[in-house]
Amino acid sequence: MTEPVVSLARHGDMAVLTIANPPVNALSTAVVAGLAEAVLAFEADRSFAGLLVHCTGRTFVAGGDIGSFDDPAFSAAPYNRTLARIEAQDRPVVAALHGTVLGGGLELALACHARVAVPGTQFGLPEVKLGLLPGSLGTQRLPRAVGVRLALDMISTGRSLDAQAARDAGIVDDVRAGDPLAVGLAYLRALQAGGEGVRRLSAQPVPDEGLPADFFAQALQAAAQRKPFHPAARSIVLAVQAAATQPFAEGEATEARLFEQLRVSPESEALRHLFFAERQAARIPGLPRDTALRPVRRVGILGAGTMGGGIAMNFANVGLPVTLVEASAEALARGLGIIRRNYEASAAKGRMTSAQVEQRMALLHGKLDDTALADCDLVIEAVFEDMALKQQVCARLGAVCRPGAIIATNTSTLDVDALAEATGRPADVVGLHFFSPANVMRLLEVVRGARTAPDVLATAMQLARSIRKVAVVSGVCYGFIGNRMAEVYMREAEFLLMEGASPSQVDGAVEALGMAMGPCRMLDMAGIDVGARTVIEYGKAGGLPPDDSYRAMVRRLYELGRFGQKTGAGYYRYQGRTPVDDPEGAHIAAELAAAHGIARRTDIGAPEIVERLLYPLINEGVRILEEGIAYRPGDIDIVWTAGYGFPDHLGGPMWWADALGLATVADRLTFYGRTRGDRFGYWRVAPLLSELVRSGRRLSDGLPG
Repeated sequence: MTEPVVSLARHGDMAVLTIANPPVNALSTAVVAGLAEAVLAFEADRSFAGLLVHCTGRTFVAGGDIGSFDDPAFSAAPYNRTLARIEAQDRPVVAALHGTVLGGGLELALACHARVAVPGTQFGLPEVKLGLLPGSLGTQRLPRAVGVRLALDMISTGRSLDAQAARDAGIVDDVRAGDPLAVGLAYLRALQAGGEGVRRLSAQPVPDEGLPADFFAQALQAAAQRKPFHPAARSIVLAVQAAATQPFAEGEATEARLFEQLRVSPESEALRHLFFAERQAARIPGLPRDTALRPVRRVGILGAGTMGGGIAMNFANVGLPVTLVEASAEALARGLGIIRRNYEASAAKGRMTSAQVEQRMALLHGKLDDTALADCDLVIEAVFEDMALKQQVCARLGAVCRPGAIIATNTSTLDVDALAEATGRPADVVGLHFFSPANVMRLLEVVRGARTAPDVLATAMQLARSIRKVAVVSGVCYGFIGNRMAEVYMREAEFLLMEGASPSQVDGAVEALGMAMGPCRMLDMAGIDVGARTVIEYGKAGGLPPDDSYRAMVRRLYELGRFGQKTGAGYYRYQGRTPVDDPEGAHIAAELAAAHGIARRTDIGAPEIVERLLYPLINEGVRILEEGIAYRPGDIDIVWTAGYGFPDHLGGPMWWADALGLATVADRLTFYGRTRGDRFGYWRVAPLLSELVRSGRRLSDGLPG
């Protein structure tokens, strides 16, 4: 017989309402219904002196059932009515809190008359990360508990507080060590014996913090500036303002109205898509979840440059010792020095202590002899992006690394299968494409070679989680998922420059959509030299089209030593770190246009720029799906939102393509192929895209077959 997800049991003269919905006690439909029944049962039995709300397992309620938000019939009203019944009880109701008390879980706790937590408990209202606001009176009860400033900060950022901070703020009444059930019962009995009556947050005034008269006007303006593409930012301010200025019932109505507007908004739907896509990306078709992992107790990194050092920090941050190998003492000292400065900068901002800086530096062991890598369980090569050099390095690692050690390449574009064969042990090889700066960027492309062993892939995915990366598996092709799509994006950016658009026009068009950075600024920051060498290596591998004008701009800038920010000039000229359009850059573009027979124009508008940059990018993403390089459209969306600054409120390029209409994308690709010519197939519609259009299917409906 299946155990109920919510039960009511007697403990002496106290009732204990227990939620048991593993793994995180989420507020499913069954939990919401069970809560209502249990509260009614408590109301009916006057022999109980009080009620304890408690959860089994590793956590209190850690949020709602996010999938239910897509149901057109979804309503928070049933749950909210139960919370109102809990708060209205005339006998004390206490929440015993542990683990993570998030979203609807915190709203449940706030409806209780008192709250007691064990040390280590975390509290938060993270709905903003899904483009929502708390829909079960979190925007109304939390300000009454902690004041407007802290409530607005917590709800607007989604940040959490630990148990002691929650105690200091007024979210919980006490923090006590012990078993949550025992702690909760002891607190409930003491509260009932004290005879102080019940304390209902809905009846409390919002604390007077002496807010300036224009506090909410300023907050609304700040929300619009900080999150211009996220309607939740403004709605959260309005909901908290309602708590401070309206009676509770009116504030409740305001919150409900704003929540429903956000729930059905395209921005929230996009963010919820990304939430599930990130979790789906961890599931690898054909790879059993119980695949045994290879132990990784020590990591080796060959190359202590910017990328190698950043990669090393990821492992030191989680307590793994790292051996860093460089060819010269000078390069090694420089690399370790950069790592230390990065850590010290974090300490200066209060993100870690000086002691933690020293602890992490102590985990980094610099060596000049690659035989020091022989005792490492994972070795990552992070040398210059040159195929001949990387093959030489991989051959050496195949000889030096111990049997069973994983050998990883951090290449961003090169053939992982060729590098794997160079080691002589391709089953041990996987691509780990970190994004720069590697100690900051969330994305990790895990490249599965043709002969990568299943346990190597499983270990790489688990390791990514342990170093707090979002991992997406890619097959082997030029540039994998992200850089392969970025190549067509950059191709069109350069053609637009040669046709007469300025870098600020090109970047401004996509930044107006919400891109964190346009293509010209992006490559100037990454390094024109890096981008040009990638194109050159691709040419050596025979991958470039027979088109002399292809990426002509980046190659010319490279020849001229205009490497971007680091040299003060690239696509832009730099005043400090500020990019400005450069007449010399425009002259270079015009010269290249003349050399390659490209007509110059003065009528290039933002809509054309957006279509020419992003529609080929979408088309290339569809090709990647067609070829099986990516498993799912959502994997591509995670790569582009987590690694390339694609607007999360649009859900990633594949999700956005569905919103635009696949037929629209295909029609515009055909239009540009007809009007600009398509000698090299730049505008050829991917067969899978044509098939989806013919069948009336969306990418989010699942791929044919």
